[in-house]
Amino acid sequence: MDNIAYFNDLLARTEELFYHELSDCAAWKTEYIGIDFIQSKNIDGTTPAEVIQNSLKAIIEAGFIKGATYAIRGNEILLNMKVEKCIHLPKEAKLQASGIKPYNCPIINMVLDQLIEKTGFATTYVADLQVDEENEQCTIMSAIYETPDQIGNVSDWNEENRLIEANNEWILVK
Repeated sequence: MDNIAYFNDLLARTEELFYHELSDCAAWKTEYIGIDFIQSKNIDGTTPAEVIQNSLKAIIEAGFIKGATYAIRGNEILLNMKVEKCIHLPKEAKLQASGIKPYNCPIINMVLDQLIEKTGFATTYVADLQVDEENEQCTIMSAIYETPDQIGNVSDWNEENRLIEANNEWILVK
């Protein structure tokens, strides 16, 4: 077993244990997994687009993913991201195979952390993570709230996702 497989297995087991943790508090703490890496980089940007693109470029340069696309929609609170050939995909597949819906993505954790750090967004959270093992791709839907007044705003995320797909509004970062 290589080191990457070993570390993905460790992470998958941790997520599995957090998933089954009775108080349902531990799983929410996984949003901090991965952010040490991105905080060690000097990510520039003052707008969400700049921060997202610069974060993804650093992640790509590190070899964690091959590429990504993203779109911000849904009252400017929905960040849709597709991640290609992620180093953590085997972890996600392992969780799915054991009957656990993947819920932690270190890659999106890094991006969301930088949105808060660089733009001062009030809060963010991962709402959905879809794993496509066959195409080596994950689609992550996250809520991003710039101000406290936005917290609680909702949109029809499934409809927004279809609109993004139909209109090919994804921004490519390679």
